[in-house]
Amino acid sequence: MVNMANCYRQKYHSAIAWMNNHRFFYAAMSPILSVALNLSTTNATNAQQIPTDTTVKPTLTPRSVLSSGNQISLNGRTLPGTWLQQPGATGQVTTHLSDGVFRQVFGINFLNSSNPVSQPIEWFSSATKPLVLTARLLGAYRYLDITSFSQTAGWQIQANGNTLVIVTPEAKVKDILQGKQPSGNRIVVDLDRPTPWQVAQGLPITKAIDPDTPTPKPSTPPNREWKITLDGIADPGLIQRYTPVPPPTPLPNLIKQLPPVAAPEPLIKKVEVVKNQTIVSLSVPFGQSPRITTVANPNRLIVDIRPDALVDKDITWAPGLRWRQKIVNLGTERFPIVWLEINPKAFGLTLKPILSNPNASVGTAPLMQTAQRYLAVAAINAGYFNRNNRLPLGAIRRDNQWLSGPILNRGAIAWNDSGQFYLGRLTLEETLNTANNLRLPILFLNSGYVQSGIARYTPAWGSTYTPLTDNEIILIVQKDQITNQVSGGKAGQISTPIPQDGYLLTLRGNASTAAAQLPIGTAISITSVTAPRDFSSYPYIVAAGPLLVKNRQIVLDAKAEKFSNSFIAEKAIRSGICTNTTGNIAITTVHNRAGGPGPTLAEHAQLMQLLGCVDALNLDGGSSTSLYLGGQLLDRSPSTAARVHNGIGIFIQQK
Repeated sequence: MVNMANCYRQKYHSAIAWMNNHRFFYAAMSPILSVALNLSTTNATNAQQIPTDTTVKPTLTPRSVLSSGNQISLNGRTLPGTWLQQPGATGQVTTHLSDGVFRQVFGINFLNSSNPVSQPIEWFSSATKPLVLTARLLGAYRYLDITSFSQTAGWQIQANGNTLVIVTPEAKVKDILQGKQPSGNRIVVDLDRPTPWQVAQGLPITKAIDPDTPTPKPSTPPNREWKITLDGIADPGLIQRYTPVPPPTPLPNLIKQLPPVAAPEPLIKKVEVVKNQTIVSLSVPFGQSPRITTVANPNRLIVDIRPDALVDKDITWAPGLRWRQKIVNLGTERFPIVWLEINPKAFGLTLKPILSNPNASVGTAPLMQTAQRYLAVAAINAGYFNRNNRLPLGAIRRDNQWLSGPILNRGAIAWNDSGQFYLGRLTLEETLNTANNLRLPILFLNSGYVQSGIARYTPAWGSTYTPLTDNEIILIVQKDQITNQVSGGKAGQISTPIPQDGYLLTLRGNASTAAAQLPIGTAISITSVTAPRDFSSYPYIVAAGPLLVKNRQIVLDAKAEKFSNSFIAEKAIRSGICTNTTGNIAITTVHNRAGGPGPTLAEHAQLMQLLGCVDALNLDGGSSTSLYLGGQLLDRSPSTAARVHNGIGIFIQQK
């Protein structure tokens, strides 16, 4: 449907014009940069190292901020995004956007930089002579000074309470062309001026099936939808050119026919204008994705559909925090890897486990939401969990407290605030002891993993415990003494409060017979030790598994960590964490190989070796894989990332 309301931008121009606020500014439209790029050189320039000024600039302080908020109105559409305004050196107001929203909402390409306070960018401009914006870290976000950039681009900007209102000049989509390149299909969108754009990955495309027509089973996974949205209006004739044509009505099946040959899926499925935005819907083959660049004179958006679409990046985002991404070759296979390299000994930089629900063990949320709640500058998804009951399945230890205990001798990483790390396979050995020398093993601590035996639940689990299996016997322990025994009844129905001065013991399956040996009034104690004992000295632990690399050697043994055969053989997107020879930590994501699915566990281990890892651990992967930095996901579209239970957050305490 075409919606081309002419009053749309005029309404917001008028609203801004009448706002009586000294922080308003406007600049006439002019070309971003006078240097033009031809199409054949666009892709090669993105990975160049840009010389930067090494002068350290002062960090923003809250006292210097005039106004700030977490919403942006772009041409009338309200979007989440942090921003602030502060007084400039010449008395004018300067505007700063978090780099995540600047990149994802406006389509700005970040170029390589070794200086955390300077960010070269490309936006309908030259990558060889880029505009360099000042970057400043404040709280959990890095802000870019867009004052001069927005004036050159002709944007109107006005702070209105919690919202930064931005109106960009009206743009027109002049043409959309398709062609072939050696690397694959290319789409060129001709524009009359630079304009904001966004790209989003959608779901796999399913086709309607006629039950009366034999349909061969596809040999490859279905295409995936991608949408490119531009703040501009396409001509009705251009929209008509890409309007889907309904399939012809099939003739009556009077004679036996051969199965029809599937027609090739058109790359451009549809072009439409909705609320003054042109939306180009693509059908991209499995194993490929769009690489998007922009050029000036003429202003063009170039979309290359490639199996190796990831562009190399090496950006020092903050002192001690480096954003990197590149294609890594493993034999004949090519894998896109996006990772953050962290110097744990840099000033004010720490790592901590983060939970989707900080008040109880049950819960899941998008990693972006969890990271922002904790004010983490960066994060990666971490341990396993049960998607049905949203409970943890592995070790999480924070500030020396077990939020969830380890299971199945699986791989784990431990660390402290001094920048020391330890990776290995982890077991927690807990024993219940009584005065009459009764000793009973406690198999699980604050865990959603269920087996016959004794489990223990402390206040770190939450305020109450609800049985995970039928007919559990629950012992209430306060001040090292059993004060009550209750029947848990049917699973999931009756909750028992967890005492703040004690814990609960649940007896499941055959362990229920031990209840007779533990009557009310029995004094008990718990002994607890990790194996290996090295883990005990670390306040922070997260487990997932399997362990991939130890002392630079691949030690993968998924069967020993009780992973299933199907999990071991699976080719999937992966998350990981590792230490390297410099003592730094890398949190990594590996997505689908060029033209195919993600890596196996064995391939993941080899890739970690190629990245220079000394010790490496596989984390929860697949749809859980998410790498967060400063308000954005670096490795995937947020709409494709699943909710997760926990993660590892990166925090920077500013001077």
